[in-house]
Amino acid sequence: MPTEPLFRSDAYLTETASTVVSVNDRGGIVLDRTVFYASGGGQPGDLGVLIRADGSEIRIATTVYGEDKSEIVHVPAEGQSLPEVGETVTARIDWAVRYPRMRVHTALHLLTVVLPYPVTGGSIGDGEGRLDFDIPDAVDKDEITAKLAEAIAREADVRDSWITDEELLAAPDLVKTMSVKPPMGTGRVRLVEIAGLDLQPCGGTHVRNTREIGTVAVTGIEKKGKQNRRVRIALA
Repeated sequence: MPTEPLFRSDAYLTETASTVVSVNDRGGIVLDRTVFYASGGGQPGDLGVLIRADGSEIRIATTVYGEDKSEIVHVPAEGQSLPEVGETVTARIDWAVRYPRMRVHTALHLLTVVLPYPVTGGSIGDGEGRLDFDIPDAVDKDEITAKLAEAIAREADVRDSWITDEELLAAPDLVKTMSVKPPMGTGRVRLVEIAGLDLQPCGGTHVRNTREIGTVAVTGIEKKGKQNRRVRIALA
């Protein structure tokens, strides 16, 4: 049974009542609906708790997609009790962890505007992140930081829309990332737009306006190959 991914329609929703659909042989818990983001596209899976009717909590260490990509599996921390199938729980994410990841993710989209080169890899951490670019020449850390600040100061709204798989295939220039395939396969693809600045396919969670990103600094640029530069950023 597919899990309804509530985080796609509202990244600010921190909890929801859910029903346990299944518990797999490794203890992974599948719910009918969830606010927990499942690891993908360089963004880690959410952690948090499932609160049972008696008030006890099951700590969730990470969240991943199941073998059936329509299922989202909540992976309990070691030693946690497991719920019964059919049980109603409240799924609550750790917002203090999620929100900085949202800010970093949106900042990384702006980084692809500042550095308009093919992206060969990337990841999002807690308060920091990085992208790898196919760049033939050296780039200046302070200059990138200044341009990022200018983009953030635009206070641009961040919104999403949907197109079909076929529409995305007909518009390959929308895809900036060479190493991560766009979230295709369900018949439609989510686009994330930073108004007036950027538009690209993405299944991750983002802030509503660039002003929420705050101050960002480029903390390092590493040469990873003849034409590959790894650019690291961090929230102030």
